[in-house]
Amino acid sequence: MEYMSQEGYDKLVAELHQLESVELPQVREAIAEARDKGDLSENFEYHAAKREQSRLLGRIRFKQRVLANARVVDMSRLGGDCVKLLSKVEMTNMANNYKMTYTIVSPHEANFSEGKISIKSPIAQALLNKKTGDIVQVQVPAGMLKLHIDSVKL
Repeated sequence: MEYMSQEGYDKLVAELHQLESVELPQVREAIAEARDKGDLSENFEYHAAKREQSRLLGRIRFKQRVLANARVVDMSRLGGDCVKLLSKVEMTNMANNYKMTYTIVSPHEANFSEGKISIKSPIAQALLNKKTGDIVQVQVPAGMLKLHIDSVKL
């Protein structure tokens, strides 16, 4: 079971719809066009289109499995006093006074450029169940981070 936000669920549904209704028909059309060109044994376009179809079908199956096991979190039932899934955490790196804000999301919603980190990441794991004012130490590939939690919001 995978917990996620309504936004993340809707995004996955849209991606699946795009794959099934737009990209897959385009690939099938490319396969048909390549097949019409004759000998398939040396037809690069045909083999490339078949590989792309296989890749797309794999992505479709993966997204279908994720959605089948997804549970949308009811935000109204969550408390906001400690860090948990879908919490927006403002913190300060105590080594350089750098302020950062991350939202803790499911692995399928994670997007670092949007400030969304996976609940399975080392930073999120260290932050879970902590409260405003707590100091957390976490081992990351770059070394040890010491973070002060400035605020926790939903």
